Amino acid sequence: MNAPDQTGLTPGPTLRRAPATVSAAGGTPVPGWLEGLVGAVGEGIPVQVRQPGQNRPGGRQAAVLILFGEGPAGPDVLLLQRAADLRNHAGQPAFPGGSADETDVSRAATALREAEEEVGLDPSGVEILATVSPLYLAASHFHVTPVLAWWHTPSAVVAVDPAETSSVARVPVAELADPGNRILLRHPAGFGSPAFRVRGMTVWGFTAGILDALLRAGGWERPWDTATPVDVPEITAAISKAMALPRAVVEPRISPDEAGGTVGG
Repeated sequence: MNAPDQTGLTPGPTLRRAPATVSAAGGTPVPGWLEGLVGAVGEGIPVQVRQPGQNRPGGRQAAVLILFGEGPAGPDVLLLQRAADLRNHAGQPAFPGGSADETDVSRAATALREAEEEVGLDPSGVEILATVSPLYLAASHFHVTPVLAWWHTPSAVVAVDPAETSSVARVPVAELADPGNRILLRHPAGFGSPAFRVRGMTVWGFTAGILDALLRAGGWERPWDTATPVDVPEITAAISKAMALPRAVVEPRISPDEAGGTVGG
């Protein structure tokens, strides 16, 4: 069993660069503020996401695009919010991404294709920096490959299909790192997991676990309250529905995040 780290959260799996997947060599220069993160991915980044059955065979392949850009407020990352009336993961913030197609030549191609379909991203303005080894999400039986990228030439992004995506946002890294925007979300099973309240969204589950790890690895994390679990009723209801857990009050215990199970959610 992993020991708790300095945040009081128990490390889960590790974001680690997949073999032979580094780019940007000879490509568009990466800004200095992003170099440390790219290097850290090469060393491996612990993530606060519980992965029961991580090596379980089978399952669907998917990819998400973790797209960093630089806007008026400084470094930012692209997030979307699922439509409120979807059957699964309704209203949940996520990275752009989805299931792999047989025609995708790589998981990076999957992530770029899905981002183009979901938010109208122009892939020619994106430099792939690293493809990370897949993380298994037991709740949805997905093997999800995070794809780290630099948005060197930003294009307009919108919710292409409102029936699937309600909004799209470039969220400044500074807002994600602001301790006032961070909470320890109480899971129905009793443990706490990282979450963010930004741009009218509560980012939780897989997406929040990845963001939490990247903030730490990039040197952007600021001290925040990791000792006080917070109840968010609508998220508790969503998790309980997805995992068929009773909605009973459980005393908190600090453990990695198992919430979510969506691709990028």
